[in-house]
Amino acid sequence: MNQITDTIDELELPSLTALDRCDSCGAQAYVRVTLASGDLLFCAHHGAKFKEKLAPTALAWHDETDRLNESPRSAVVD
Repeated sequence: MNQITDTIDELELPSLTALDRCDSCGAQAYVRVTLASGDLLFCAHHGAKFKEKLAPTALAWHDETDRLNESPRSAVVD
């Protein structure tokens, strides 16, 4: 079984943005799975759903689902 890391600092991939979409449903992606054949992007739901199945072959697991619990930045009012 390959070891999965929660971050991929060694690859220095950019953070996921609102433009990154889940390969399963099209929702905003918060999980990037790096496989030997390439990357898969998943929303939080599908990332959790497929984690057990993909874990043995994943080279890295980049999970930004903690961003879902962040409070929104307040606008600066002059």
